[in-house]
Amino acid sequence: MTLTESSTTREHICLASAGALPRPDGQDRYTISEVADFTGLSAHTLRWYERIGLMPHVDRSHTGQRRFSNRDLEWLSLVGKLRLTGMPVADMVRYAELVRAGDRTVDERRELLARTRREVLTRIAELQGTLAVLDYKIEHYADLQQPTD
Repeated sequence: MTLTESSTTREHICLASAGALPRPDGQDRYTISEVADFTGLSAHTLRWYERIGLMPHVDRSHTGQRRFSNRDLEWLSLVGKLRLTGMPVADMVRYAELVRAGDRTVDERRELLARTRREVLTRIAELQGTLAVLDYKIEHYADLQQPTD
């Protein structure tokens, strides 16, 4: 993504990365086992996310079973992306709290994400340096195996 792309394009990319929802037929209620299968998270992790406040309120059936919505799946997709950034769980919970608090927290949410972005860019630079060393060593060993004239 370039800096000249519009925010609409960026939002589209973010939503598209969540992938297709498992029930395109319009159904919007999933059991915890269905969500676990779809996300790769364990039921234990999903319950923990809810308990620590990382997952917004999950609806319940009349029998008390959790019923996740497409919106919940989209949120879990975002949480997965935040986990990949290395964002600490406490920061993810703080972000969730800020989202629930509404529009008055936009600046704080933006700063939290901007800080995480800076940290990711630093890690990417470190990994690129590491990759360069690996490439050099691989090439070095390939050269050692070349027959000499």
